[in-house]
Amino acid sequence: MNTFTVFPAIDLRAGQVVRLQEGDPSRQTVFSHDPAEVAYRFLSQGARWLHVVNLDGAFGEEKSAGLNLRAIEQMLEITPEFSASLQVGGGVRSLKAVADLLVRGVHRLVVGTMAIEHPELLKQAVQKWGEERIAVSLDVRNGMVYVRGWQESGGILLEDAARFIQSCGVRWVVFTDISRDGMQTGLALDEASALGEKFAFQVIASGGARSLAEVRQAREQGLAGVILGRALYEGKILLEEALREEAC
Repeated sequence: MNTFTVFPAIDLRAGQVVRLQEGDPSRQTVFSHDPAEVAYRFLSQGARWLHVVNLDGAFGEEKSAGLNLRAIEQMLEITPEFSASLQVGGGVRSLKAVADLLVRGVHRLVVGTMAIEHPELLKQAVQKWGEERIAVSLDVRNGMVYVRGWQESGGILLEDAARFIQSCGVRWVVFTDISRDGMQTGLALDEASALGEKFAFQVIASGGARSLAEVRQAREQGLAGVILGRALYEGKILLEEALREEAC
C-alpha cells in the first residue's frame, strides 16, 4: 500500500496566512499574521509535511510575493527540528525559480502554469531534479485546467493535460476542483483517484475537505495524500486525528 500523507496547508498572501474561497482573491479570510508560528504549531502536532502556497506569486503580484518568500525561508529554518519537509507552489514559472527554491531546501516544488504553458521546461525540471521533487498542480473547473492562480483557463482538458505531463516524467500531482476549494463541500475523491489509476500518478487531493471521514476515505481509495486548509483552521478537522490516518 502506498504511503498516505496529510498536508496542512499554509496559503500566503502579503506575508499573512489566508484562505480563499474558490481561489477568488476578493473572498479572503486572514487566519494569522505569523506564518512561522502556524508552521511550528502544525509540526509540533506531528505533521511530516507542510503544503505552502505563495498566492501573490500565483497572481503575479511580485512586490508582496517577496514577503511570502521570506516566510518560506523562516519555515525552512524550522523544519529540520522536526525532520519535516515543505511542498511549495505558487508563481514558479521558470527553471531559475524552480532551482532557487529547491536549493534553499524546499523538498518538493509544485508547478502549474509552467507545466501547461511551457511543458518543455517541465520536462527539463523533472530530468534535472527528479520525479520526487517536481509535482504538477492540476486545478480544474468544469473539466478544464486553469492557470495563473486559477484566474485563467489553460485551454486544455484535464485528461489531455494529464497525458502530456505523464509524458514529461511527472509522478506527483496535486488535484484540485476549484469550485470546492475553501468551501468545505467535500473533496473530489472519485475524480482524484480515477486520475491516479488511469495515469499511474501519486495524487494528492486538495480543495473542500470537511471531515475526518473524508480523510479516511481518501486513504482507502489509494490516494497519496490530502491537503487540509480551512477545515483545520476552523476546527472542523483536528490535525492530530487526521495524522493518525497516516499510520493505518
